[in-house]
Amino acid sequence: MRKLLVVVGVPVDNVTMEDALARCDTFIAVGRATGRTHQITTVNADFVVNSLHDPELQRILQESDMSTADGMPLVWGARLLGGRMPGRVTGADMVPALAHRAAHKGYSIFFLGAREGIAAKAAAILQERNPGLKVAGVLSPPPRPILEMDHAIVDTIKAARPDILLVAFGNPKQEKWIRMHARELQVPICIGVGGTFDMIVGVTKRAPAWLQRIGMEWAYRLSQEPRRLAKRYLHDFGYFGYFFAHQWWAMRKGMAVSMVPQERSKDVVPPIAPVAPPVSPASPNAPVMVSSVDSVSVIETQNSVTPIVAAEPENPAATPVLPLVESAPFVSTPIVDIKGRLDINNQEAFVVYANSLLEELPYLIINMAEATFLDSSALGALVALANQARAAGGALWLVAMPPQIKNLFKLVRLDSFFEVYSSAEAADAQRRQLPQPTVPRVINNGWSVVRLPRVFDGNNIDSIVSRCLTGLDQNSHLVMDCSETSFMSSAGMVALLNLNRTAQTKNGALRIVGCSRDVLRTLKLIELDGVLTVMTDVATATQDPITPSAAHSDLQAMSGQQ
Repeated sequence: MRKLLVVVGVPVDNVTMEDALARCDTFIAVGRATGRTHQITTVNADFVVNSLHDPELQRILQESDMSTADGMPLVWGARLLGGRMPGRVTGADMVPALAHRAAHKGYSIFFLGAREGIAAKAAAILQERNPGLKVAGVLSPPPRPILEMDHAIVDTIKAARPDILLVAFGNPKQEKWIRMHARELQVPICIGVGGTFDMIVGVTKRAPAWLQRIGMEWAYRLSQEPRRLAKRYLHDFGYFGYFFAHQWWAMRKGMAVSMVPQERSKDVVPPIAPVAPPVSPASPNAPVMVSSVDSVSVIETQNSVTPIVAAEPENPAATPVLPLVESAPFVSTPIVDIKGRLDINNQEAFVVYANSLLEELPYLIINMAEATFLDSSALGALVALANQARAAGGALWLVAMPPQIKNLFKLVRLDSFFEVYSSAEAADAQRRQLPQPTVPRVINNGWSVVRLPRVFDGNNIDSIVSRCLTGLDQNSHLVMDCSETSFMSSAGMVALLNLNRTAQTKNGALRIVGCSRDVLRTLKLIELDGVLTVMTDVATATQDPITPSAAHSDLQAMSGQQ
């Protein structure tokens, strides 16, 4: 069960080095059996600041299978927010530790990136230190923008079939490259390691151990490379400190407000399912949980979880009123109802119960109508549950979010990560929504319109592109409606670029409409805003009827723009 702390919008795993290595063992076992790639990120202040301006990087960090605190600002920040984070788990420490573990357990490692000769030398040094270490391959491709990188790199790695892929392209390029090719690579573990190869070889020297222990390694590195690092550190610490102060103050205000005990709603639907005998709380702060699932849910989900009722405390004000699972009319998806305060002292029972529901069915609704406060660990728990649901092909929805909680999610930049609906019925309807047509249909003045999903990335790109290519054979004028899309990965934008080229070869055109601010920002970051035709809405994009002459002039206009 993951324990995450959200610091300036980035979830960080609360783990020790041994915890992280044990989780790597699990990732490799799962990856070998299923072909799934697990992405690990080692997060420092530079990552966090970059993510504030880069929606794609932010999403990658939020969805990583494990994110460790590489920098002391993350550790200090987590502790100030109430988290009990033991210390850093850096990439520079994790790579040698993984190499040692790999030598003993028979894992193979592929070294990718860094300057010519550095990766090979790092691999040789680690082999010398760890006899028996299997090096699956070494490759240092010439530096190029991510969209121009040779696909032969992916083919080489696939042929080598490593258990661990270490990518030293630098942030955020390495994280985006891993995310773009994760499904195709099928490497159990992929880690962006930045300048770790340089440290292993000795090109970059690490601070003495005592400086590392007191969190001053950054000062040692600054003394080594003042010209390169001074401006970056000043920028990163300034931005990180500014946004962290806002989160800390919001959490502090929330703590003050949420000390007032909340009464249970008088309109709660009583449990239908039989209730188990009372279970005594393990401590005065143990959560009070009641569970029930409506009859439709029992039929559809085959829910076998035994409902639990904790003994009522003698002093209700001393014990936070906590999660409930309620039944709701006409809703078949399990619902967890958060009431009052959810924080590091009482969220464990909530997480255990929500996990049990997701194991039965990978769909879950969290009703937040009566939630008053969530701390950093509670936010991390929701992120972990959402990622668990998505990994199983399902979804987690938040409903009835109060204004103060909505403002908190916006402040920590989780507002676009979660799907939020006004009610449980609306979220349940989303689950039951009919799929789109097999191929685009001509509906607007001869244009075919395809509505993209909320998230357009490696999980659904192949099916959508396949459908669009089939549609382009029938009609070469296509509009991609992004009005419901909150996140689009670089791979998704490359797919749009390829569809655009296909449309042009057929004397047609492709137009992108309804882009959110984050999607537009990602387009600009990878410099596709001047290549793809971006318009405001479907009506504007399809206002000209398609005729043979219009198609010809449209093609000329598109060519002129490029």
